[in-house]
Amino acid sequence: MEAPKPPSLATSSDSYAFHLQACVRKRDLFSGKSIHAQIIKSGLHFGVFLMNNLMNMYVKTGYSLDAHRVFEEMPVRNTLSWNAILSAYAKQGKFDAALRVFNEMPERDSVSWTSMIVGYNQMGRFGNAIQMFVDMISDGVTVTQFTITNILSACAAVKALDVGRKVHSFVVKLAVGSYVSVANCLLNMYAKSGDPRTAKIVFDRIRLTNTSSWNAMISLHMQCGRADLAIVQFKQMTERDVVSWNSMIAGYNQHGLDMEALTIFSSMLKDSFLKPDKFTLSSVLSACANLEKLEIGRQIHALIITAELDTSQAVKNALISMYAKSGGLEIAQKVLEQCVTSDLNVIAFTALLDGYIKLGDINPARQIFDSLRDRDVVAWTAMIVGYVQNGLNDDALELFREMINEGPRPNSYTLAAMLSVSSSMASLDYGKQIHASAMRLGEVSSVSVSNALISMYSKAGSISGAKQIFNLVHRNRDTVSWTSMIIALAQHGLGEEAIELFEKMLSLGIKPDHITYVGVLSACIHVGLVEQGRSYYNLMRNVHKIEPTHSHYACMIDLLGRAGLLQEAFNFTQSMPIEPDVIAWGSLLSSCKVHKNVDLAEVAAERLLLIDPDNSGAYSSLANLYSACGRWADAAQVRKSMKDRRVKKEQGFSWIQIQNKVHVFGVEDGGHAQRDAIYKMMEKIWKEIKNIGFIPDTESVLHDVSEEAKEKMLKYHSEKLAIAFGLINTPENTTLRIMKNLRVCNDCHSAIKFISKLVGREIIVRDATRFHHFKNGRCSCRDYW
Repeated sequence: MEAPKPPSLATSSDSYAFHLQACVRKRDLFSGKSIHAQIIKSGLHFGVFLMNNLMNMYVKTGYSLDAHRVFEEMPVRNTLSWNAILSAYAKQGKFDAALRVFNEMPERDSVSWTSMIVGYNQMGRFGNAIQMFVDMISDGVTVTQFTITNILSACAAVKALDVGRKVHSFVVKLAVGSYVSVANCLLNMYAKSGDPRTAKIVFDRIRLTNTSSWNAMISLHMQCGRADLAIVQFKQMTERDVVSWNSMIAGYNQHGLDMEALTIFSSMLKDSFLKPDKFTLSSVLSACANLEKLEIGRQIHALIITAELDTSQAVKNALISMYAKSGGLEIAQKVLEQCVTSDLNVIAFTALLDGYIKLGDINPARQIFDSLRDRDVVAWTAMIVGYVQNGLNDDALELFREMINEGPRPNSYTLAAMLSVSSSMASLDYGKQIHASAMRLGEVSSVSVSNALISMYSKAGSISGAKQIFNLVHRNRDTVSWTSMIIALAQHGLGEEAIELFEKMLSLGIKPDHITYVGVLSACIHVGLVEQGRSYYNLMRNVHKIEPTHSHYACMIDLLGRAGLLQEAFNFTQSMPIEPDVIAWGSLLSSCKVHKNVDLAEVAAERLLLIDPDNSGAYSSLANLYSACGRWADAAQVRKSMKDRRVKKEQGFSWIQIQNKVHVFGVEDGGHAQRDAIYKMMEKIWKEIKNIGFIPDTESVLHDVSEEAKEKMLKYHSEKLAIAFGLINTPENTTLRIMKNLRVCNDCHSAIKFISKLVGREIIVRDATRFHHFKNGRCSCRDYW
């Protein structure tokens, strides 16, 4: 039987239509335009059928402008004409034009509505696609199989389960559930929308399952964390495509089962003739990165080169990330040099950033950041966090300002990172600025931001600010929120409030974690509640089944030691199931110094120095204790040992921030620009507080000098100079916030109480262990620190 011949070329519209369709198949625009010219010469350009074919040819060959011209010149149009130009605009993402055409259409059919839904889907505007479907139903237009598959895809993308279920009812009503494409879309929608039960029912009812059906079920099981069910399904498959393997590999990788991901990949190479694609390679390289398996990563890299596998930008990014995380930073840099830096994704950039941070070199990371083409909020945040982790707070602040001015909108993680900068700097002014930014951006109610705000206000000395934030976020509190507030109260000497808050936390059924217990034990330490501390320690171990860490042991030693129970504290160190660390022995040594127990102090110092031979604090504490007990020769011997070992004593510093500038003072500091005014103010204050009852504590001077010399030395301690400076440079009634790197001495503590009464101001001092709020001649610590 002879094949049918095309119509003869004459003036037949069918002949021209036949050849135009051939041009579409061959993507032959030149011949199509030639036929267009012949149509005009033949006077057939007024026929709707031929013009629709001509318009279709221009659309399919990518020349929508020419298609539009044909459409505009048509004297008569039918629904097919309108649908052709509508489809062209929708598929190209020209939604203003598509919507205009759609609204102008004299009559719309299911193709018109479906074209708009498809276009919205392609642009990722799934909400618009769903609304278009709802309007289509309201308009009484018949739904087709193609409409259903596309709207189910939109529902799956945004997890619109309610709408998806309504679409399912149309599937049943129209009896199109037997179509594999529809069934697979239903299955995919239920799987991605979090309804595994219905997805399983749909799968079981599919008469002729294909590979896509099985792949959807594997993906669903992995999404639900049921890798065991996924592998069973995978093994039952008679035919697998690359998506099947990718679903298993990616699923294992995403759920932290990275060795299993590599094992499946190995099976793929052995048992299948399929070539790994970019998704396969990205997942297995991610698994290598997580496991820090540099050698396996190298082998996969070699396979990519020798087998000429996909080397798209996604794979290059995965290679860079794998090498950077696995200790092959130099190779990561070489891979980076072979591709366009601006195409580096955030995951790879973050991995490189971490690698540079470990090397202590942040500059290359900043160069890469500056060259990135699309710097999203994650990239900006990663760079800011990199600065923070490297101690470069000023650079972090500068980059954040740049982000506010010209970058993307900061998210809760960015703001939390910046609040940690303010916390480390103990800068209330900076912290308040970040707080204001969080309010403007609507992120202040975010759990991570609110928790960071509590910590920032606390560390900056504003316990009232911390309380205010905690009270504002009462609906969004998590364990970290409660813990942050408990620690804040403890650090500010409000131990009873901290304990009360902890008890409320327990009554609400919120489970404390190991950090919460560090906070509540610290609260007991600061107010000397020994029995309460013992009770909470036992509660932690016996009820909440939290194994004590070094931090908990150190808290118990500190609690007992500060209360004068030194022998019990020492016995506790001996009974610990783990070796006491530097902090544990340091806590015991500090308590021995307070209570002048030389024998135990010598033991604690000896043990501490065995762990850390260059610990200046151990030498200083022991020397100071000897001096306090009048054992000057022993003190001199310890200081000589320090000098012989070249151990440098940590210098005491105090600082105060005024108008965004930090002023730092050392003991007897004479380098400040306002030195004369500061010393004059301090002389005046010293005389006046002595007149109202202050007696210098010359025992705080641990040097064998005259009483007069001791008093002169006490007068110019760093915190006193910082207070004098603050009194000169701030208005009356302003609260002074002083930060100090060492523990405040007895004399300064006593003097500041008198100063607060003399000047009528609140003076907040943060030392190495806690905050002291001095007001009206009293301190919040009640002289127990």
